[in-house]
Amino acid sequence: MNVMIPAWVNDKIQPVEKLEAHLKGLKHKAVSVFMIYGQEILIQRRALGKYHTPGLWANTCCTHPNWEEDSKACAIRRMNEELGLKDTLPVYRDTIEYRAEVGGGLIEHEVVDLFVIHVAQKPTLNLNPDEVIDVRWIDYHTLLNEVACLSKKFTPWIRIYVKEHASKIFNQSLLSNSLA
Repeated sequence: MNVMIPAWVNDKIQPVEKLEAHLKGLKHKAVSVFMIYGQEILIQRRALGKYHTPGLWANTCCTHPNWEEDSKACAIRRMNEELGLKDTLPVYRDTIEYRAEVGGGLIEHEVVDLFVIHVAQKPTLNLNPDEVIDVRWIDYHTLLNEVACLSKKFTPWIRIYVKEHASKIFNQSLLSNSLA
């Protein structure tokens, strides 16, 4: 199945097949969601069948909107498709751009709409094994430490997010307690 995503070709946004966008390193739209419970963040381990970065830990949900799909609608859809979570209420935080090699000659050059979902209790998950093989709740400071010390276990984008964009994603109470 060809999935068409919004990508820039000759400075014009148009539908491009997802794998082609990664093969050519085209700048394209993406969505990332972080679910937060107190000081903990839900992270997922990508399924082993993914065509790039299989088995690596990533943020709660990371995906590409379909052509002409709204970013927030995409975040809601993919939280359900990947984690079995319905009726989530992602809150837009910011848009960032990054470029990273993800192995196999593939490149993620993304313009990412970042969303956060704060929850009062940890939800029951129903993982889609084609997308996610494991999840865990991780303390913010532990995440920072693991990304720094065990970076090869994490996707390039989560390494970029926590290293360069934490203030745009996480609330001030998490950041104010950061280790020096």
